[in-house]
Amino acid sequence: MNLDHIRNFSIIAHIDHGKSTLADRLIQSTGTVTAREMKEQLLDSMDLEREKGVTIKASAVRMIYVHEGEEYEINLIDTPGHVDFTYEVRRALQACEGAVLVVDASQGIQAQTMAHLFAAMELDLTIVPVINKIDLPAAMPDDVAEEIESLLGVAAEDIPRISAKSGLNIEEVLAQVVRQVPPPTGDVNAPLQALVFDCQYDAYKGVIAYVRVVNGTITGTPRLLAMTTQTELEPLEVGVLTPALFKTAGLHAGEVGYIATGLKNIQDLAVGDTITLAANPATETLPGYEPMKPMVFAGLYPSSADDYPDLRDALEKLRLNDAALVYEPETSQALGFGFRLGFLGLFHMEIVQERLEREYDMDIIFTAPSVAYRVRKTDGTEFIIDSPADLPEPTEIAHVEEPWCELHIFTPADYIGPIMDLVTKRRGEVKNQTWLDSKRLELTFNIPLAEIIVDFYNELKARTKGYASMDYTLDAYRVSDMVKLDVLVNSMPVDALSVIIHRDDAFSKGQRLVSKMKEIIPRQMFPVPIQAAVGTKIISRANVQAMRKDVLAKCYGGDISRKRKLLEKQKAGKKRMKMVGSVEIPQEAFMSVLRLEDE
Repeated sequence: MNLDHIRNFSIIAHIDHGKSTLADRLIQSTGTVTAREMKEQLLDSMDLEREKGVTIKASAVRMIYVHEGEEYEINLIDTPGHVDFTYEVRRALQACEGAVLVVDASQGIQAQTMAHLFAAMELDLTIVPVINKIDLPAAMPDDVAEEIESLLGVAAEDIPRISAKSGLNIEEVLAQVVRQVPPPTGDVNAPLQALVFDCQYDAYKGVIAYVRVVNGTITGTPRLLAMTTQTELEPLEVGVLTPALFKTAGLHAGEVGYIATGLKNIQDLAVGDTITLAANPATETLPGYEPMKPMVFAGLYPSSADDYPDLRDALEKLRLNDAALVYEPETSQALGFGFRLGFLGLFHMEIVQERLEREYDMDIIFTAPSVAYRVRKTDGTEFIIDSPADLPEPTEIAHVEEPWCELHIFTPADYIGPIMDLVTKRRGEVKNQTWLDSKRLELTFNIPLAEIIVDFYNELKARTKGYASMDYTLDAYRVSDMVKLDVLVNSMPVDALSVIIHRDDAFSKGQRLVSKMKEIIPRQMFPVPIQAAVGTKIISRANVQAMRKDVLAKCYGGDISRKRKLLEKQKAGKKRMKMVGSVEIPQEAFMSVLRLEDE
């Protein structure tokens, strides 16, 4: 198709503002799928996405739209809205020339609205604003239109007002995309350059690469070259996404489609790579993507040591589909061989856990999440640690720096007090406040990253009745009084339960953790002491009482010394058992560190 008749765009918005529903209506109105095939959240192919009502993976679809008698090929890439999947959004945007910015008519501009908007503007994309959910009783489309006008400079009367749920004014969105989003630039006759913006693994077709063809043409299935990895491949097929895989004769400059590479080795192709023709390769690779820096780290172990190879294979396949996931091997005294994983946030960690359990049938254990700390030793050396086990002895540490982030909260004015209380209790500092209108404002804070990764978002929603939204970016490292809190079970440290924590919080958290562990660890034939320690100092202790046989049951009458002799014999036996006995720690104990904040 002529380049002038191609449009590539993404839908961006805050979470729950109606991206996926709008994508459904656009697909429906263009007749891309039949009525029988149509279903809600069509582009959300994962069961997790449907269950949670949240888009996790960016998805693409090609639509044919007739505007003023001219036929246009419109490639839509739907994106996630949650803060933990910003990387997916950035990848999708890089394959487009424009973005439809969806804003809820009842909520207005929120934190992720701004974050995704700035990402699109950095890439110099054309922004097409749309006001959704105008049929809600609480809708304020005129007020929201004024907000958008002051933000983007687009005339309020020119902004489409739609209801994605009912299909009201959907045609206007497509018309605006055709009129405003520029056609792609590219040279059909130049050497092939195709950007890989996503991948997935298929047991029959190998690695399937989702590509945006920037220059050149793929016709048939010629021998191709992945320029970064220098892997040559013979594709099984090429085609477009409708959204199912639909084989075509080829792909041309400006188009979005897929290449079934046939590769079985997952490391041979990476997201962000440039695919070219092996016979006539391009001289330069496309810019690709900056590697995403993980913010949250956790240990991952198989419940059974025999499952370690299967877990490694599962992570390799998941890494292909989730480019923000990083991992490396790790060993724990308590849990054996496993991996240290890096995530963009706690929700990202939760999704990875559920995908491993569902898609790959893995029985796994996650340790408590932590952030990356910068440690300066007394000899002047500096290094980054992401696991409590890597923290040196206190005598070797000059200081520890923890990551702080800049936190943006959008909220109605009624909830300023509860938000301030929440942030200050988490060691946060007020930086700035900006009034958006007479009722809503943006609060900016500096806060340690460790204080917001576990339950901060849930607490924020609870305190503001769901009206507040947040976004955060890593700011800088600051020197803090951080210590390692160890948990000892039967006088043996359990490395998988160790956490790095601020000294002021160590005592209270140690008490709660010990109390929790006492409930979880089953009784043994000998007493089991559970201790929380900072360095060599025990700060909290609880005992799991021993199961005891009534050795006096058959001792009728006689001298007291006889009973005492039996009790002393039992005591000595339990002492021997304690010395040689081992305590098996249940799986739920390793998640107890996480659940402390919920109580």
